[in-house]
Amino acid sequence: MKKANYLELSKRRKITFGTKEWADYNINCIKGCYNNCRYCYARMMAKRFGRTTDSTWKNMEIRQDVLRKTFKKMPGRVMFPSTHDLFDISPYKEACFTVLEKLLQSGNDVLITTKPRFAIIKAIIQQFRNYKKQIQFRFTITSIDDKLLEFWEPNAPRFKERLESLRYAFGKGFKTSVSIEPFLDYDPTELVKTITPFITESIWIGRMNYIPRKNLSEKEKPYYDKIRKNYETTHLWKIYNKLKRHPLVRFKDSIRIQLGTEAHNKC
Repeated sequence: MKKANYLELSKRRKITFGTKEWADYNINCIKGCYNNCRYCYARMMAKRFGRTTDSTWKNMEIRQDVLRKTFKKMPGRVMFPSTHDLFDISPYKEACFTVLEKLLQSGNDVLITTKPRFAIIKAIIQQFRNYKKQIQFRFTITSIDDKLLEFWEPNAPRFKERLESLRYAFGKGFKTSVSIEPFLDYDPTELVKTITPFITESIWIGRMNYIPRKNLSEKEKPYYDKIRKNYETTHLWKIYNKLKRHPLVRFKDSIRIQLGTEAHNKC
């Protein structure tokens, strides 16, 4: 019995790691991402397998095979997208809206994940307002400091636009949540305080998992040295103890595993 319970627990932990912490399925219809975030896991994997380079990742390509696909009702929740963002630019906007419409029309519950651009959020809310019960927004807001956002997420929206998008979706009665992963501010407490009034579901906090030390320019090195201090175990404990009783805060596996805590998360 003990062995069976251990195997069941190990399997469950494996399944819920990464994007599986949030959804049962993830759908993407674009290769590459214009945001060009330095820490992007999808870009790192694409580079590893020779599908892109640092200079070509931001040159996006629509996956026509996904656009042609017919989606059925899937058990659980679908994350869309997970390896690229949503853009208010043709033809990428139309491609994403085509996929989103198919997912919703099939009855799927969709977790829309994005570093939100206000125009695209407003358009989604207007076009898919009849599917409000099936949609939850999870906006990635990693810092209140635009200088940090400019370095780590060079082509993504700045803080004011992301906060405006969150407030707008909340005001329109949509389910809202935020991902602060990776948290870029040394202490994300102020960010949590700022966004809390506009959250209906949860606030997720995670760390940056892959922080290179080699081949960094003189401009880059101070940022990478500083971000490592964010994720030192003693500092993570301070953040965890500050926010563990916040009713909306959930800590990603990346933090909980490092701390060895079994804090219970709900999405």
